[in-house]
Amino acid sequence: MTNSVLQTHWDTVLQVSPLLYLDRLEPFLPIRVGVSVFEAPAPSPSFDRFITFDTTRIRTVIEYAIYWDYDIQHIYDLEHVWVYIDHEGAIASCEASFHGRYFLSLLPDRSNLSDDKRVKLFVQPGKHAMIPIQDVFRLLPNVDSCCQSEAGIDGVLEPAMFGGQFKSGEEIDQRAEKHLREFSFQPSFDYIPFDWASDAFVPWSELTKEIPIRMRALLAKL
Repeated sequence: MTNSVLQTHWDTVLQVSPLLYLDRLEPFLPIRVGVSVFEAPAPSPSFDRFITFDTTRIRTVIEYAIYWDYDIQHIYDLEHVWVYIDHEGAIASCEASFHGRYFLSLLPDRSNLSDDKRVKLFVQPGKHAMIPIQDVFRLLPNVDSCCQSEAGIDGVLEPAMFGGQFKSGEEIDQRAEKHLREFSFQPSFDYIPFDWASDAFVPWSELTKEIPIRMRALLAKL
């Protein structure tokens, strides 16, 4: 994807950006969103999947790679939403990441489209998996414990695409765990809409440069 392609679709990127609903007591907010636009099937630059679609039916797929500094169980978190736009400019489908996998996230009756035609998604407290039906989170056995007794257990995540760029130092995982435990909370399961900042959306190529800088600064303070 070239910058010219992204620029061509930038108005649409903003218009159909996902509408996230966060737990009222959520301690972490999204920092930035790295955007990629697909005009033809191709591998995702930030998620282990090939974006495939019928170009006779779908004009573009917009990938939103949503970056958080923190997940309640580890430092560094990247979640994804994919919005499929048809040739009339309407949302034809949507998918959202869920613990390394992804689910279809536009309900069959399209009832989770907002009045301004954005996909409404609920965000798992602390963990940031996304789904269009909030009660699904209640079916996860550790939906409470991951935010309390299991807070911080994964230390610092450094995925392969950032290998060697920020995770260093002795006992960094233990220090990260101690830090994350300070944010332990009991989810309310009462969700409120999140308003994106005006500078939230950037090309994925820019976000890949920003993340290691943020992470090194964050870890240096532990």
